Amino acid sequence: MIDGNLLRIVAAAGELKREDRVIEIGPGTGSLTEELLAVGCHVTAVEIDRNLADLLRRRLGHRPNFTLIEADALDGKHALNAELLGVIQNGAPMKLVANLPYQIASPLVIEMLIAGVDLLAFTVQKEVAHRLKAVENDDAYGPLSVMANLLADVEILRTMPPQAFWPAPKIESALVRMRRRDRLSGGAPEFTRFIHAVFSYRRKKIRKAMLEAAFSEDQIDRALSAVGVDPSFRPEQVSPRQWLDLFTSINPASNSNTASAL
Repeated sequence: MIDGNLLRIVAAAGELKREDRVIEIGPGTGSLTEELLAVGCHVTAVEIDRNLADLLRRRLGHRPNFTLIEADALDGKHALNAELLGVIQNGAPMKLVANLPYQIASPLVIEMLIAGVDLLAFTVQKEVAHRLKAVENDDAYGPLSVMANLLADVEILRTMPPQAFWPAPKIESALVRMRRRDRLSGGAPEFTRFIHAVFSYRRKKIRKAMLEAAFSEDQIDRALSAVGVDPSFRPEQVSPRQWLDLFTSINPASNSNTASAL
């Protein structure tokens, strides 16, 4: 991001205090990092590019409140880098403030919420921002929407033009803020597999989609009846809360975990 005013807006979206711990994914040359460090909080930056990592060490390595992890933020599609995960889970509250690399933004946001990051403020493709915010019956609604809704409260704060970045992308971006409110209470990995399995048959009616996802007819019929979901609905017509209720109906062992979060 090369627009100084927008850099300050992104930093401000993190509602930072001096004592905060902040993660920045994809810091690049460190322009946003400088804004975050100026607040006085501790910044852990994660940069995969070796040349940019060397530049960041030269530029910011002397700062006592700056830590660099030279690595990919993700270890596979649905797992965070182990060093990054350790930083998040050391007990103190954590925030993410970043211009996220577009190619990893969707899984990264969800994995950071699951790991326990309290507030996320980030730029991302406008299309992804709408998917994060979407509700049932929206064109953008899908597994990402369901997961985001059940893990956080989502705000789209503003759009940003391509000219705010260098090199300029061919699409508009959006500034998103997510406040963690975990309704899955530890059941996220199992729920993630469930929701992706059923949505992989999203063109089918929900009863058929769940059959294709290898659930039994008895399981499905009991769950749909208990939750009050019309078997003729398609997956995109089912609300996030109904998806969670279907999951807990099919997986009774998960009820005690999710009930306290609702």
